Amino acid sequence: MAVRRVYVEKKPGFDIEASGLYSDVKENLLIKGLKSLRIINRYDIEGITDSDYEKAKIMVFSEPPVDLVYEESLAVGGDERLIAIEYLPGQYDQRADSAAQCIQMITRGERPDIRVAKLFVLSGSISDADYEKILNFVINPVESRQASLEKPDTLRGEYPVPPDVEKVKDFIDMPLEDLKALMDEMGFAMSLEDLAFCQEYFRDLEKRDPTITELRLIDTYWSDHCRHTTFLTRIEKAEFDLNPVAQNIKKAYDLYLGTRRKVYADRHKDVSLMDMAILAMKHLKSTGDLDNLDQSEEINACSILVNAMVDGRNEEWLVMFKNETHNHPTEIEPFGGAATCLGGAIRDPLSGRAYVYQAMRVTGSGDPRTPLEKTLPGKLPQRVISTTAAHGYSSYGNQIGLATGMVTEIYHEDYVAKRMEIGAVVGAAPRKNVVRKTPESGDIIILLGGRTGRDGCGGATGSSKEHTEESLAKCGAEVQKGNPPTERKIQRLFRNEAITRMIKRCNDFGAGGVAVAIGELADGLDINLDAVPKKYEGLDGTELAISESQERMAVVVSPENVDKFILEARRENLEATKVAVVTDSGRLRMSWRGKNIVDLSRDFLNTNGASQSTTVRVNGADLSENMIEKLSPEIEACRKDPKTAWIQNLQRLNVCSQKGLVERFDSTIGGGTVQMPFGGKYQLTPTEGMAAKLPVLSGRTTTGTVMTFGYNPEISKWSPFHGAVYAVVESLARLTAMGGDYKKARLTFQEYFEKLGKDPEKWGKPFSALLGAFCAQMALKVAAIGGKDSMSGTFKELHVPPALVSFALAPADVTQLISPEFKRSGSRLVLITLTKDELLLPDFQSLETNFPRLTRLIHEKKVISASALKAGGLAEAVCKMAFGNGIGAELEPMSFDRIFGLDYGSVLAEIPEEFDEAELFDGLDYIPVGRTISEPVIKTDGMVIPLEMLAQAWQGTLEKVFPTKTDGSAERAHCITYLSGSVLKGQSQIARPRVFIPVFPGTNCEYDLKRKFDQAGAMTEVFVLKNLTAQEIDDSIQEMKKRIKESQIIMIPGGFSAGDEPEGSGKFIATVFRNPYLSEAVMNLIHQRDGLILGICNGFQALVKLGLLPYGEIRPLDETCPTLTFNTIGRHQSALIQTRVASNLSPWLAQARVGDIHTIAISHGEGRFVASEPMLREMELSGQIATQYVDLEGNPAMDIRYNPNGSVWAIEGITSKDGRIFGKMAHDERYTSDTFRNVPGSKDQKIFESGVAYFL
Repeated sequence: MAVRRVYVEKKPGFDIEASGLYSDVKENLLIKGLKSLRIINRYDIEGITDSDYEKAKIMVFSEPPVDLVYEESLAVGGDERLIAIEYLPGQYDQRADSAAQCIQMITRGERPDIRVAKLFVLSGSISDADYEKILNFVINPVESRQASLEKPDTLRGEYPVPPDVEKVKDFIDMPLEDLKALMDEMGFAMSLEDLAFCQEYFRDLEKRDPTITELRLIDTYWSDHCRHTTFLTRIEKAEFDLNPVAQNIKKAYDLYLGTRRKVYADRHKDVSLMDMAILAMKHLKSTGDLDNLDQSEEINACSILVNAMVDGRNEEWLVMFKNETHNHPTEIEPFGGAATCLGGAIRDPLSGRAYVYQAMRVTGSGDPRTPLEKTLPGKLPQRVISTTAAHGYSSYGNQIGLATGMVTEIYHEDYVAKRMEIGAVVGAAPRKNVVRKTPESGDIIILLGGRTGRDGCGGATGSSKEHTEESLAKCGAEVQKGNPPTERKIQRLFRNEAITRMIKRCNDFGAGGVAVAIGELADGLDINLDAVPKKYEGLDGTELAISESQERMAVVVSPENVDKFILEARRENLEATKVAVVTDSGRLRMSWRGKNIVDLSRDFLNTNGASQSTTVRVNGADLSENMIEKLSPEIEACRKDPKTAWIQNLQRLNVCSQKGLVERFDSTIGGGTVQMPFGGKYQLTPTEGMAAKLPVLSGRTTTGTVMTFGYNPEISKWSPFHGAVYAVVESLARLTAMGGDYKKARLTFQEYFEKLGKDPEKWGKPFSALLGAFCAQMALKVAAIGGKDSMSGTFKELHVPPALVSFALAPADVTQLISPEFKRSGSRLVLITLTKDELLLPDFQSLETNFPRLTRLIHEKKVISASALKAGGLAEAVCKMAFGNGIGAELEPMSFDRIFGLDYGSVLAEIPEEFDEAELFDGLDYIPVGRTISEPVIKTDGMVIPLEMLAQAWQGTLEKVFPTKTDGSAERAHCITYLSGSVLKGQSQIARPRVFIPVFPGTNCEYDLKRKFDQAGAMTEVFVLKNLTAQEIDDSIQEMKKRIKESQIIMIPGGFSAGDEPEGSGKFIATVFRNPYLSEAVMNLIHQRDGLILGICNGFQALVKLGLLPYGEIRPLDETCPTLTFNTIGRHQSALIQTRVASNLSPWLAQARVGDIHTIAISHGEGRFVASEPMLREMELSGQIATQYVDLEGNPAMDIRYNPNGSVWAIEGITSKDGRIFGKMAHDERYTSDTFRNVPGSKDQKIFESGVAYFL
């Protein structure tokens, strides 16, 4: 079949992406001659019939209401120039993959070949220099390239047959200079000493030359990323300067050495950075202060035992948490690097069989407002890195269905050297679900999940190297590509107790691919690389061995469980393949094409290379230059103008609002979010950390977790020792301010430093930081039980600021947690202060007194809001606490330095006026700060500053980088009221109506919906559609038809059906339901069996694309039909919004009244409802406009703060004419007891109870 070509362009008014890029190019590239910019998606298709192509053209590639379609050729005007870009060969293209999956649902045959390109049509006076500027702006050479404008004759790839793996000739006899040349030629990350050690091994023990695969594998296995070689380097000697800070670090070192003697007694253990990182944990375990640590040989993530209350019963749960960095990949390919940062973080606790339910993102960036012309050669612009990385991380988390509870970007000029990209996640599972056994000879290793490609080859070694000017051009293959729908399937599989109890041991495919993920599972292994499923042909044995393609797990099971495990994986639409056998040989063997290409001794691999040693010199820090007492220059300049100082403080990069960044991340999926990222009725007060309930599958729980972080790059650059101490203090102060018990907290650290090389002074920085963290742990008796090091933060002569980021996690009763927004006027404000010594270090005894008292007062409801002081000092805390509810503050006279100075460890608390602060805080160091007032102002030092003025300043700094506003109307919308005569009831009574919930690739709300319907009294049937083969599609269609016939309700859940590609939500679902068998079953349910249908978010989009809404039947669409399209702001939006019930036509709203207002979660990128004026009038008259977005006064609004997607007439939900089909964007299913506690409002519309009651 010939290759067909189709071009798809958004119509004017819907071209949000093109408008955004046009503004970006005009503002940042300063190209004045550009008059307009269009974006067109080009699809080349091969392998479908004429009739299937015609269907796909309007069902898959385009949507008639919003798209223009051009076939085969594209007309270009005389003043227009084209840029066409495409992914590099071998890179995962979610749009092309999703389009192929959608078309396969139409044809029910094999997937067609599809290739996608994006075209930019530039109009105006565009010089060659301008053209090159734009070309370089839209192409990142790591992932994409310029595409040909010629249509190819075929899309079928010609994959050359790779040659056999060769041996490295004469390796064992090479002189040192030849080894050095080989190391440079191969681009090894290992040292020359490591390579010489390899030569010695092969010469003396194996007595042969190694294969190329073996050397690549060893380089990967021993990389700093995989084996922490820098952290394990032996420290021979430490020297200390004579200044007071350095001498204090020497005392800390002596404490460390003394503790080693107690912990290790006569056992030998090298002094190393790694030992400094874990010694406090070992000591506190020996003293009984670490009593809930879950230890095993299988190390997947930090793991603790938690006693959870579920339905009033005590259950033992494992809570696992992990932090991960992808600094190098995100620097060179921000979307893929950040996406797989989160994907990798998830897979660690997931491999421990925990369900990951909450994520935190902490990043470090240069100033994203930096003009593009100041971008360093070999670097991407900081703005591009920041915005694209945010898109990548949020895209992955939003698709997989993971609530991101906290997002913070930290700005420092030294992050121009290399970005910091940290993802931290929390997972949990009932303890009984997790079985850990030592693999035995004969056990089978199954590769589960995604297929293997070239993406990620060398990722581990790449992450261990310095970044150079050539990195963008040369490191493309090192960046992994994420496929979140596949990882979601693994999450579903691993939530099945029967499956997880088969697993003896599990490892995720992160750094090192097969070589490490499978290679670490047992001492003896025979791995068959020919059995590894491939994305495409042409991969050689080395690539199969070290590729870091994502979304894969290596699972050890007994031989008798293999077939059952593979069958259960298939039921979740997952591939599972036997690829290895455990042996008792003590050797790692890999075969390809029937020959061994790896045959290595486990003892040799476990050496981790040549023994490395170093000396350390600690320079300390100059106390006169300290960054603790010193005010920032912009604040110091305002010392005589305090009002300006209050405004300037809020405009500082590390104080200003990041709301436009944060709300890109889904914060509510899972139904366990205790606190939204922003609290108060205005949703403007940032939380101290994140809190969520444990992810119980059924039942109710009040047991959850609290997670916070701490880090200040300014302090850390001045003194890494102080920086680490205050990172720990800040993380625990935040946790305490939320109501968490710091004594129950466990820490995990992220260390990020420059490339150390052999320089003793550079080694002194992480040495000092780890000793600072060690002292804090020992003093507070709170242990770090895990961490991650990244030791390559260097670009030429630039280095990242020394970083030890502290993450603190504690189990908690979520009903005892508080949030920082002021709760009422008339309250007292008290600052609980932290005393410091002459070296500006905290008095830990005061913390041991302050924190428990504050926790107790919070639990006794005597402190009702609290905020730990941060980079903006007391002024920042007062303002941000005031913004959420618009409650002002009148402050006592205080010094300029007290108001604006750093004071980590101190906490500002709000106390109801009926309590006496002297009694509450007796024995503590505290300062009465003032009181809250009803007037929305800050009164201080004779000044009155309106909160609105302060909030505008706070929100303005990053508005152009992470916008929160659009140019759209802020007017009120038409208010609709429709009252029907009576509540619609079902024709027959059914005690427990059956609800059918189909799960498609990308669905992520099915658990939340099942819980709601179960609690409402229904019987739920969850079915996973399988589309790995044509036969499985047929079988799935037949099974879906059967289940629809047996059900009374179809519930189409939210998510990202096939990744919301190609360019449009809900297409995959709509394509499935247009199958004639399913269309007939659906219409029979509606017309003959009096059934109901509900679609939320992605499900609503599918109902509209099917015609079921508003027409009540599956029908072809044309350009006059209503649709749901991209939000006017051009990005994902996640927040709580208010909706008003506008009609009582639908049985789904039977338990609500017209005019009722509810506060409900939204999370979508394509929720803008669009319809013609005649259609809107018709829907209004028939009562089909069910719910509208409203402002805080209850008026339907077009203002983006209340109508987040710009929907016409502020429409949030609509029904069919008889009301039995209901679609809405807001996620009612995400509210459960004790969630969204920091935002007021009525949060339960009771639509699920109403739907069930229809049949009672």
